This record gives sequence, C-alpha cells and structure tokens, in this order.
Amino acid sequence: MDRRAFLSGFGTTAGMALATPTVLRASAPIRLGLTPVFLDNDAEVIARLKAALGQATGLEIELIQRRTYQEVTGLLLEGGADAAWLCGFPYLQHEDALSLLGVPVWRGAPLYQSYLITGAEFPAEGLADLRGGAHAFSDPDSNSGWLVTASDLARIGERPETFFGRTLFTYGHRNVVRAVAGGLTRSGSVDGYVWEALSAVEPELTARIRVIGRSEPLGFPPFVARRADVGTGIVASLRDALLGMDLDDKGRSALALLQLDAVVAGDVALFDGIRARMRDVAG
Repeated sequence: MDRRAFLSGFGTTAGMALATPTVLRASAPIRLGLTPVFLDNDAEVIARLKAALGQATGLEIELIQRRTYQEVTGLLLEGGADAAWLCGFPYLQHEDALSLLGVPVWRGAPLYQSYLITGAEFPAEGLADLRGGAHAFSDPDSNSGWLVTASDLARIGERPETFFGRTLFTYGHRNVVRAVAGGLTRSGSVDGYVWEALSAVEPELTARIRVIGRSEPLGFPPFVARRADVGTGIVASLRDALLGMDLDDKGRSALALLQLDAVVAGDVALFDGIRARMRDVAG
C-alpha cells in the first residue's frame, strides 16, 4: 500500500502521535546516501564533505554508504536517508518519487561523458572492435558505467550479454579502470569525470589504458530527495548548503578535492539524453 494512503487512514489522534517523530527529526543528523560506485570510499573526500555541509546547515551530517546504486536508491525511497547523491539513470527510473536538489558543475558545466576504454596495447578503435572480448561495467544502474554502452549496442541491434564474450560488474569506476589496466578484461565502460580525476592523481594507472570512445555530454550525477520531503526543513537546509558550497572555505575545499566547480539547481532537461538512451535499451 502507498505510504501516504496508509497514513491517511488514521484519525486525528493517530496523526498527532505520528507527527512527534517529525519534530524529533529536526535536531537529528541529516542523512545523505552515497555509493562507492562514485566516491570509491575516499575517506578524505567524505570527511571534507561532512565538514562543509555540517557547517552550512548547522546540523550533524551522516553519510550513509552502500555498495550499489540499487541499495542507495532503495534506502532513499524507503526513508532511510533524507537525500542521496545518485546517478541520472536511477533518478529517472524513479522520477515520479524523486526531485532534484542540485547538480554538480564539472569543468564549467553540469555535464559529463561516458568513456569506452581498452588496454593501451590492444588494437581497437571503437566499440565494434571489442566484440567477443571481456568487458567491465561499473553498476547495472549506472549511466556511464552501463547504460551508455548498452544503448550504443541496442542502436545496432546488439546486447551486452551476446556482443561481449564475458561481462562483469566491478561496483566502482576505479575498479573498471583497474580491471582493464590489469588485463582482467579487454575493455570497460567508465565515468569520464572519474577517469579524468584518476588521470590527475594516478597517471601511472591510466597510462596503461586508451580511451577509444566518448559519449555525448550528459547530465552529471545529481543530488536528489523524495518529492514529498523537498519542502521540509532538513531537506531544504541541505539543498541550500549544496547550492552554496562554492561560497565558503570549507565548501570550496570539498569541491576542490572532488575536482568540481560548484553545485547548481539544475533542471530535469539536463537528463534528456539519458532518458533517450533508456528508451533505446527498452526498445
């Protein structure tokens, strides 16, 4: 049964009783869901993000990590988190229940690309040259780490499970890069933002790989919350903190570590390209 329909069945007295936890939540930590698919358990990033958002909201920030996008999305939808940093793909899958809080800006725009990568010594020039080989994806609910390649294949009448000789999910974009660099797979689908960040901090790793394909610019992984909670004080406070990160020292420090410029309000139209690719795969 729908939660709102369930609650509406109670009388006034029950409604007053149920209101009490909401009042108590006002002083509780803000719970933000994260996935290592994106942050890869980077302790320093997590610490700076907590510090920046905590200072801006005046509340404790609890960052809740889960292994997969499905787990983080489920946590958010079921009320186990107040907001989450998700990929555009699961956001659109649950668009009826979720609302944008903000979209990070990278290199001047709230956009990124999916990269198709292969080993530096493998003579491939594009997707067609990867037929029959092993391929690494990051997560089945990742736009850059699955959907882009799956939709590229759908457009030529192919599917990942039959086009590639073997596929695997690494549950981390860095792990995709490591799988290809280490020869575990011939190729991989990876977040271009993560790739570029790795190129800056681990050039010896990315030097063992070539980028042989780039998608069109697509909406950057957004911060989202349940539509029903967007007007609440906790979520509104978090939204304001995210949108103001570039305006104070702690926020700029966290953004710099993430190699991001700012977080902007964004618009659902940013994700039209992802929506089109979802239709291609469904079709």
